[in-house]
Amino acid sequence: MGLIPRGGSSPLQRIARPGGCKTGGVDQRLSLVTLGVSDLGRAREFYEALGWKSGWQEGEDVVFFQAGGMILALWGRDQLAADTGIRDSGGWGGVTLAHNVSSPEEVDRVMGEAERAGARITRPPGETFWGGYTGIFVDPEGHPWEVAHNPHWILGEDGSVRLA
Repeated sequence: MGLIPRGGSSPLQRIARPGGCKTGGVDQRLSLVTLGVSDLGRAREFYEALGWKSGWQEGEDVVFFQAGGMILALWGRDQLAADTGIRDSGGWGGVTLAHNVSSPEEVDRVMGEAERAGARITRPPGETFWGGYTGIFVDPEGHPWEVAHNPHWILGEDGSVRLA
């Protein structure tokens, strides 16, 4: 199991497509989020228990999920640290992922599915000070996810979000 998965490049280099919001510099968009995991099998099984589909095959050391218009990748935490030149302290990296939905009822449903799949609920769903409805779960590898209904944003049928 090498640091560079099949395809000859790291997950951070593999997905790059033109498009997004032009700013005059770097396109204002996010193409890929890679989560460093200590147990790739456990992490993959969790996301698959949520109903997510991957093209993962036995022997591969990275798992990719199509997530709307972007990619979510799972890769060994040590491998990701080496690839990015970061010293891994093992702590939380200061990032929370989010999954926006169209209603408070859908927040409740998704939170229930995550808990059944093995997530730990750290903030049960409820109303927020800004007028939304959210809850937080943490996947088995310690990555926090906010499930949110934000009535101030536009949620497309494909799950994409736009600032109003």
